[in-house]
Amino acid sequence: MAESPQKYIYYSIAASIITMFLKTWAWYVTDSVGLLSDALETLVNLSAALFALATLTLALKPADDDHAYGHGKAEYFSSGAEGMLILIAAVGIVYASIERFLSPSVPQNLGIGLGIALLSSVVNYVTAKIMLKGAKVHDSIILEADAKHLLTDVWTSVGLVAGLGIMLFTPPSWSFIDPVIAMIMAGNIVFTGFSLIKKSYSGLMDNALPHEELVIIDSAIRSCSGEDALYHGLRTRKAGSHRFVDFHLLLSGDSTITDSHNLCTEIEDCIKSDLRNCHVTIHVEPKEDVASYDCEETGGLCGSMIRLKEKFGDKD
Repeated sequence: MAESPQKYIYYSIAASIITMFLKTWAWYVTDSVGLLSDALETLVNLSAALFALATLTLALKPADDDHAYGHGKAEYFSSGAEGMLILIAAVGIVYASIERFLSPSVPQNLGIGLGIALLSSVVNYVTAKIMLKGAKVHDSIILEADAKHLLTDVWTSVGLVAGLGIMLFTPPSWSFIDPVIAMIMAGNIVFTGFSLIKKSYSGLMDNALPHEELVIIDSAIRSCSGEDALYHGLRTRKAGSHRFVDFHLLLSGDSTITDSHNLCTEIEDCIKSDLRNCHVTIHVEPKEDVASYDCEETGGLCGSMIRLKEKFGDKD
């Protein structure tokens, strides 16, 4: 039985609960606004993981009468929502930092608090690495987004510990370091949030598959139809882990239906052998008919466009 990608979300939920407890404890013993910001981000991690679990369960549902292409796009809603939650957490951190600037306070028991924070970072790091492997295996943007979120949490926590560690060797007048570090963390969190939202937006807007995957498709067509194969109107998109490919293939008008069908099946199998979860639709046209050359009407790419970009790069 195939491994379920949902189990990786359970890892994330467990890690979020553990680290939320540890970071809240660290903030409690130190009264550091920097550690408070770290704890707030962990609360966002937990909320995002729970939302990701619900969304991934929906995305894995098979196609039905109302969703003929499946439910894969639900994954993009999760990554977008996670980005929004991160931005909300950043606002909370900025607010707490401003309050600390207005009412300075020297953190207490920093050594203990920083040790606890480092322990929570180890938990997040191990979990994130496991989830990134799962994201690669299942080609899941939800797992990738959640894993990268946890890794961001790790690096912000390490930076926080390094910054606050300075206060162990400085006089009380240096207490301003605490809210300054919190503000820097907020900026980093905002960057992560916008990155996730951008990736979610790209998926919902049906961006084309990356160029390296277009090259695989082009190579598959030419390996089956010959180096001089003619096709156009290549359109691609991705919904969750599912790829959708369609194009117009120009063949000799003397080709029989059976020959055309067998060639299309061979091309489809070749593409699917290199691109997982790929759904291919091929429209056959006679290359002798002028009406077949309707690339501008159908949109998409043709083989020469892909090979030119491969040779000279993207000039846009």
